[in-house]
Amino acid sequence: MELVKKDNPILSTSCESFDFTNPPFDPVEFAQELVKFMYENNGLGLAANQVGVPYRIFAMRGMPENFVCFNPKIVGLSKDTVVLEEGCLSYPGLLVKIKRSSSIRVRFQTPNGGTETKQFIGMTARVFQHEYDHLDGIRFYDKANKFHRDQGMRKWKT
Repeated sequence: MELVKKDNPILSTSCESFDFTNPPFDPVEFAQELVKFMYENNGLGLAANQVGVPYRIFAMRGMPENFVCFNPKIVGLSKDTVVLEEGCLSYPGLLVKIKRSSSIRVRFQTPNGGTETKQFIGMTARVFQHEYDHLDGIRFYDKANKFHRDQGMRKWKT
Protein backbone atom coordinates (compact mmCIF):
# COMPACT_ATOMS: atom_id res chain seq x y z
CA MET A 1 0.00 0.00 0.00
CA GLU A 2 1.30 3.46 -0.86
CA LEU A 3 -0.07 6.97 -1.25
CA VAL A 4 -0.89 8.07 -4.78
CA LYS A 5 0.79 11.27 -6.04
CA LYS A 6 -1.02 14.55 -5.32
CA ASP A 7 -1.88 15.08 -9.01
CA ASN A 8 -3.39 11.59 -9.50
CA PRO A 9 -6.92 11.97 -10.98
CA ILE A 10 -8.31 9.42 -8.48
CA LEU A 11 -8.10 12.17 -5.82
CA SER A 12 -10.55 14.37 -7.75
CA THR A 13 -12.96 11.60 -8.83
CA SER A 14 -16.02 10.36 -6.94
CA CYS A 15 -15.54 6.84 -5.60
CA GLU A 16 -17.84 3.87 -6.22
CA SER A 17 -19.92 2.27 -3.48
CA PHE A 18 -18.46 -0.89 -2.00
CA ASP A 19 -20.66 -3.88 -2.84
CA PHE A 20 -20.81 -6.30 0.07
CA THR A 21 -22.88 -8.79 -2.01
CA ASN A 22 -20.04 -9.10 -4.53
CA PRO A 23 -16.94 -7.69 -2.79
CA PRO A 24 -13.91 -6.93 -5.00
CA PHE A 25 -11.65 -7.86 -2.04
CA ASP A 26 -11.90 -8.93 1.60
CA PRO A 27 -13.29 -5.85 3.43
CA VAL A 28 -12.05 -6.92 6.89
CA GLU A 29 -8.51 -7.48 5.64
CA PHE A 30 -8.54 -4.18 3.71
CA ALA A 31 -9.84 -2.32 6.79
CA GLN A 32 -6.93 -3.67 8.87
CA GLU A 33 -4.40 -2.68 6.20
CA LEU A 34 -5.89 0.81 5.87
CA VAL A 35 -5.73 1.44 9.65
CA LYS A 36 -2.17 0.11 9.81
CA PHE A 37 -1.08 2.35 6.92
CA MET A 38 -2.84 5.37 8.47
CA TYR A 39 -0.89 4.86 11.72
CA GLU A 40 2.42 4.24 9.92
CA ASN A 41 1.98 7.61 8.19
CA ASN A 42 0.76 9.45 11.31
CA GLY A 43 -2.61 10.25 9.76
CA LEU A 44 -5.82 11.02 11.60
CA GLY A 45 -7.72 9.53 8.70
CA LEU A 46 -7.12 7.87 5.34
CA ALA A 47 -9.46 7.40 2.40
CA ALA A 48 -9.17 4.39 0.11
CA ASN A 49 -8.65 6.55 -2.97
CA GLN A 50 -5.55 8.05 -1.35
CA VAL A 51 -3.96 4.61 -1.77
CA GLY A 52 -5.40 4.05 -5.25
CA VAL A 53 -8.54 2.10 -4.30
CA PRO A 54 -11.64 3.70 -5.92
CA TYR A 55 -14.25 2.65 -3.33
CA ARG A 56 -16.19 4.64 -0.70
CA ILE A 57 -14.09 3.54 2.28
CA PHE A 58 -12.03 5.41 4.82
CA ALA A 59 -10.33 4.82 8.15
CA MET A 60 -10.16 7.36 10.94
CA ARG A 61 -8.86 7.60 14.44
CA GLY A 62 -11.63 8.03 16.96
CA MET A 63 -11.95 8.26 20.68
CA PRO A 64 -11.88 5.66 22.14
CA GLU A 65 -11.86 3.47 18.99
CA ASN A 66 -10.81 3.63 15.35
CA PHE A 67 -13.48 3.46 12.67
CA VAL A 68 -13.37 2.06 9.16
CA CYS A 69 -16.38 3.36 7.28
CA PHE A 70 -17.73 1.72 4.15
CA ASN A 71 -20.29 3.66 2.05
CA PRO A 72 -20.56 6.48 4.62
CA LYS A 73 -23.31 9.10 4.59
CA ILE A 74 -23.61 12.31 6.55
CA VAL A 75 -27.25 12.44 7.62
CA GLY A 76 -27.07 15.58 9.77
CA LEU A 77 -24.78 18.60 10.18
CA SER A 78 -24.85 21.08 13.05
CA LYS A 79 -25.25 24.76 12.25
CA ASP A 80 -22.36 25.44 14.65
CA THR A 81 -19.09 25.58 12.74
CA VAL A 82 -15.42 25.81 13.66
CA VAL A 83 -12.50 27.08 11.57
CA LEU A 84 -9.31 25.08 12.10
CA GLU A 85 -6.15 24.39 10.17
CA GLU A 86 -6.17 21.05 8.35
CA GLY A 87 -3.51 19.03 6.61
CA CYS A 88 -3.67 15.93 4.44
CA LEU A 89 -1.39 12.96 3.80
CA SER A 90 -1.88 13.48 0.05
CA TYR A 91 -0.57 17.06 0.23
CA PRO A 92 2.36 16.90 2.70
CA GLY A 93 3.13 20.21 4.37
CA LEU A 94 0.03 22.03 3.10
CA LEU A 95 -2.02 23.51 5.96
CA VAL A 96 -5.22 25.40 5.22
CA LYS A 97 -7.91 26.83 7.52
CA ILE A 98 -11.26 25.14 6.80
CA LYS A 99 -14.72 25.82 8.25
CA ARG A 100 -16.59 22.63 9.15
CA SER A 101 -19.62 21.63 11.20
CA SER A 102 -18.68 20.98 14.82
CA SER A 103 -21.12 18.08 15.16
CA ILE A 104 -22.42 15.54 12.63
CA ARG A 105 -24.68 12.52 12.50
CA VAL A 106 -23.47 9.76 10.19
CA ARG A 107 -24.38 6.31 8.93
CA PHE A 108 -21.92 3.80 7.49
CA GLN A 109 -21.29 0.12 7.01
CA THR A 110 -18.66 -1.66 9.04
CA PRO A 111 -16.07 -4.02 7.48
CA ASN A 112 -18.36 -6.99 8.22
CA GLY A 113 -21.28 -5.33 6.37
CA GLY A 114 -23.28 -4.19 9.41
CA THR A 115 -24.73 -0.67 9.57
CA GLU A 116 -24.00 1.87 12.29
CA THR A 117 -25.35 5.33 12.99
CA LYS A 118 -23.16 7.61 15.12
CA GLN A 119 -22.96 11.16 16.38
CA PHE A 120 -19.48 12.70 16.19
CA ILE A 121 -18.31 15.98 17.67
CA GLY A 122 -15.08 17.98 17.63
CA MET A 123 -12.02 16.54 15.93
CA THR A 124 -13.70 13.21 15.12
CA ALA A 125 -16.48 15.10 13.27
CA ARG A 126 -13.84 17.13 11.40
CA VAL A 127 -11.83 14.06 10.37
CA PHE A 128 -15.02 12.29 9.17
CA GLN A 129 -15.95 15.32 7.02
CA HIS A 130 -12.42 15.57 5.59
CA GLU A 131 -12.29 11.87 4.65
CA TYR A 132 -15.88 11.94 3.35
CA ASP A 133 -14.88 14.77 0.99
CA HIS A 134 -12.08 12.57 -0.40
CA LEU A 135 -14.69 10.00 -1.46
CA ASP A 136 -16.51 12.70 -3.47
CA GLY A 137 -13.27 13.80 -5.15
CA ILE A 138 -13.13 17.05 -3.15
CA ARG A 139 -9.64 18.15 -2.16
CA PHE A 140 -9.63 19.62 1.34
CA TYR A 141 -8.24 22.98 0.26
CA ASP A 142 -11.18 23.39 -2.15
CA LYS A 143 -13.39 23.79 0.97
CA ALA A 144 -11.41 26.84 2.14
CA ASN A 145 -12.31 30.41 1.33
CA LYS A 146 -10.01 32.10 -1.19
CA PHE A 147 -8.04 34.01 1.45
CA HIS A 148 -7.21 30.92 3.52
CA ARG A 149 -6.50 28.76 0.46
CA ASP A 150 -4.13 31.37 -1.02
CA GLN A 151 -2.46 31.84 2.37
CA GLY A 152 -1.90 28.08 2.73
CA MET A 153 -0.61 27.73 -0.85
CA ARG A 154 1.88 30.61 -0.43
CA LYS A 155 3.33 29.07 2.75
CA TRP A 156 3.39 25.60 1.17
CA LYS A 157 5.47 26.71 -1.81
CA THR A 158 8.04 28.62 0.26
